[in-house]
Amino acid sequence: MRSVTDSLGRTLLVPEAPQRILCLCPSLTETLFALGLEGKIVGRTRYCIHPADKVRHLPVVGGTKKIDLGLVRELAPDLIIAEKEENTKADVEALSAIAPVFVTNVENYEDALQAIRQLGDLTGACSEAEALVEGIERAFAQVSPLPQPRRVLYLIWREPFMAAGQNTYINSLLERLNLVNEALFLEGRYPIIEEPSRLHPHFIFLSSEPYPFSEKHIPEVQRLWPHALIHLVRGDYFSWYGVRMLEAAPYFRQLVERLAKSE
Repeated sequence: MRSVTDSLGRTLLVPEAPQRILCLCPSLTETLFALGLEGKIVGRTRYCIHPADKVRHLPVVGGTKKIDLGLVRELAPDLIIAEKEENTKADVEALSAIAPVFVTNVENYEDALQAIRQLGDLTGACSEAEALVEGIERAFAQVSPLPQPRRVLYLIWREPFMAAGQNTYINSLLERLNLVNEALFLEGRYPIIEEPSRLHPHFIFLSSEPYPFSEKHIPEVQRLWPHALIHLVRGDYFSWYGVRMLEAAPYFRQLVERLAKSE
């Protein structure tokens, strides 16, 4: 066993070479597979759906917000990986009685790269993790921001409308594209839009997740912000950090081109 410190500053004793890993964050589960750890992952949440061909046979221990502790005990993991935003403090504390729980905390692009390196260090896949980080950095280096800053509102939910706000990975990606987040002055990381008339976005992004926005929702949103240019966007590319960032980078290049043409 060795001592490590997670992203919340908690000191843990973890196995030198964990053999039974349970990950409770969908994007990090996908990333563990990308690091070559397929044979060591013993379970998942119902939202850990990628890579589909490899996770379908793994036992499901519940959702990200409600874990079945009995099922976890049966799986006998020697390392559990959680994420501050995805998993509850109560679950982390309860799971800590079963196995060491390493908690990541991703609030921006740099945190995402750090989380990949942490997974590599925890699992003995340091070289694979570093290669992935370098690939992501090369891919994002090819993403040019908009030439002029534009105000944007990134909606993640409907009834009530909610947006991605401060200290979120989504916001850090918007900043990289030279987009100024209209929700930053609202309270909370994912604020409810209580007074739409106070916001004056140039663009509105309707995310495909967690709420599945589609073309049919555009008229409703356009009535609230009649002067905004509305775009449907891939929510997974804006919120799934880890290996999915390799796919996200070329998508963002195309998105910037689409935004420029829409003006």
